[in-house]
Amino acid sequence: MKRLASITLALVSCLAVAPALAQEHWTEGPVWEMSYYRTKPGKFDDYVKYLRGNYAVTAAEQKKQGLILDSKVFVNPAQANPNDWDICIATLHPSFAKALDYSAGDEQKTKAIAEKHFKTADQKKQDEMTAPRFQWRDFVSTKYVREVTLKPLTP
Repeated sequence: MKRLASITLALVSCLAVAPALAQEHWTEGPVWEMSYYRTKPGKFDDYVKYLRGNYAVTAAEQKKQGLILDSKVFVNPAQANPNDWDICIATLHPSFAKALDYSAGDEQKTKAIAEKHFKTADQKKQDEMTAPRFQWRDFVSTKYVREVTLKPLTP
């Protein structure tokens, strides 16, 4: 029994030490939500125009209101295979909690931004206006990654 307790304590200690060792190397920063898409043949320009007219405008307002820290669009021009992504939409959040946890207040602000942009509060009409994007691209995946600042090595 004592041996089992000792082994358990040793394993728990090892698991607790790993994150502490990682913190020796960097300082944690914000979290990027990165959604990857593959545009359908001949639809790249249509999708980018959609992003310019809708996503860029609403993301800028979300940033202005403090809902997100930043947003970016990345293009992958040389795909390794036909199923690889060619557009990545990245949104910067202050933390994993802000990126992943539901907030009624944030949802209300986001809905108000969409309502102003699309000039209607009717969710069904907004969905109809944004539906064409589904004909222009396929969803590949979403990943959440932590941005870190590396600490300098000390002799």
